[in-house]
Amino acid sequence: MTTQPSAPGAQGRGASGAAGWLLALALLALFAAAAVLALSLPLRLPLGAFYWDAAVYLDAFQRIHIGQMPAVDFFAPVGPAGYYLGAWLHSAFPLAQPMLLVNWAILPLVLPLALAVLLQRDMKGLALALVVPFLVFAALPINLAVFYPAPGLDGFGTYNRHAALLLYWLVAALLFWPSSRTKTALVAAFMLALVLTKVTGAVAGAILVGYAWLAGRLRFADAVFAALACLLALALIDLATGLIRAYLADILTLLRLNSETLLPRLLTVASAKFGVVLPATALLALLVWTGWREPGSLLQRARGLVAGPAGWLAVTLFALALFETQNTGSLEFIALWPVLLLVLRQERSRSGGWRPAVLVLTLAVALPSLLLGIERGARALAGARGDVVALPAPELGPLGRVSLKRGLAERAGFMLALYPAQAGTYRALAEAGLEPSALFHAEIDSQATWLLEVRQGLLALRDWETREGRQLNGVFTLDFVDPFNALLDRRAPRLVPIGITPGRNLPPPTPEVLAALAQTDAILAPKCPVTPGRAAIARHYAAALAGRPVVALAPCWDLYPKPR
Repeated sequence: MTTQPSAPGAQGRGASGAAGWLLALALLALFAAAAVLALSLPLRLPLGAFYWDAAVYLDAFQRIHIGQMPAVDFFAPVGPAGYYLGAWLHSAFPLAQPMLLVNWAILPLVLPLALAVLLQRDMKGLALALVVPFLVFAALPINLAVFYPAPGLDGFGTYNRHAALLLYWLVAALLFWPSSRTKTALVAAFMLALVLTKVTGAVAGAILVGYAWLAGRLRFADAVFAALACLLALALIDLATGLIRAYLADILTLLRLNSETLLPRLLTVASAKFGVVLPATALLALLVWTGWREPGSLLQRARGLVAGPAGWLAVTLFALALFETQNTGSLEFIALWPVLLLVLRQERSRSGGWRPAVLVLTLAVALPSLLLGIERGARALAGARGDVVALPAPELGPLGRVSLKRGLAERAGFMLALYPAQAGTYRALAEAGLEPSALFHAEIDSQATWLLEVRQGLLALRDWETREGRQLNGVFTLDFVDPFNALLDRRAPRLVPIGITPGRNLPPPTPEVLAALAQTDAILAPKCPVTPGRAAIARHYAAALAGRPVVALAPCWDLYPKPR
């Protein structure tokens, strides 16, 4: 019996696919090595919008370091995976700049899963097309929403970025892996990772997994087995720690506190990402039109639409939009990329007058996000080499290792002195429910002023301890973020939230919360400036201040020490 030799073109494509696959694996390995090196160095990064969100993670790391557990011992807005992975990286790389560290906290989870997806034989021809965009989106703390015009790296949106990267590879696994036990295990692992990272990411993932069964890319028994495996793992974690029950309780609390209906949020997502949603909708309409004109019975055409790129584009677009209704503004819709590869793979085997239009619309969906990610990263890094200065805050350690334009740095120092001198004006704004400016917390100079304010409070607190001959056992700050326990290596009070946001994650203080605060030696009130958020937090915890004297610790800080 003789075998027919492979066609030369097929051999060439196979060799090209193998070379691309090896290059993709090499790029992943180089990226992991570069991340380890960058985390090991005392890098200074360009300050960006909402930088203080990165400091929320430092608060969580310190709490984990002293034995507290997310959800069990402190209210957290998302799942524990990012906090635990980040705390582990923080212990391994204490010099790491916080923005890089928290952005890459998901890498120990997502890189092995990405590698597992790529090891499937049929992935060789797609590996490079999946890895290159992933690296663009994962390399830097960059969001695809612009909240401030000056270049800088983004401190916010971290947990959305984490979930978006997991969804990216989940979609790739669902689309390009054949049904098998390994695929079932992959789906279970992705869903467990999403649940423990951000529950809205898990909801999007569940929609996609359910559709994979409907579209014939996952057997029903495999989908059920993956769900049971995920639930079993969660049950074992809960039996060992009680964490999952507490996490679910926090989710229910968040749902109760965030009662806005779904439709306005979906419209916000659509308007914010109009440049992706519009061409994706046009591409979907074209795919439905061309698919409906295919020969065959009505049932055959319907099945073709459901199982093919049109159905996957519609469901993935909906699932990602639903995910982005919470904290819009991170790596929105990057998980459409594997679906677009499916579109291109189908169009390569089809002929007809609509093929150029499909290709153009596919590029219109893919390129804006990719180019924006590259542009924002390049602008941030290029801008760091211009007329920039280091923020004078060495006492803050890695948190203070940021740079910004000289003019913005000078303005930050000026405003730190102006706020206490004009305290009445800013208090009047806060009482009217108005921020000092419309984009106050997104402004880079405002974030620099906050860092200088924290430096002032840290130095004043150390001086007070020296004068009083007393070391405080812990601090609670009446602000969105509380960096002092991490900076002083002290014990944060239990049961109070991290990243305190009135109206979002601030349930009424229970007797247990007030008792925990009563045992905390210091409560700090920031004043540069008083804002609606800070004023609301102070009112919320007013009972915890009763009986404590007030000390004018520094121009920007009041201290409420626990009476001896």
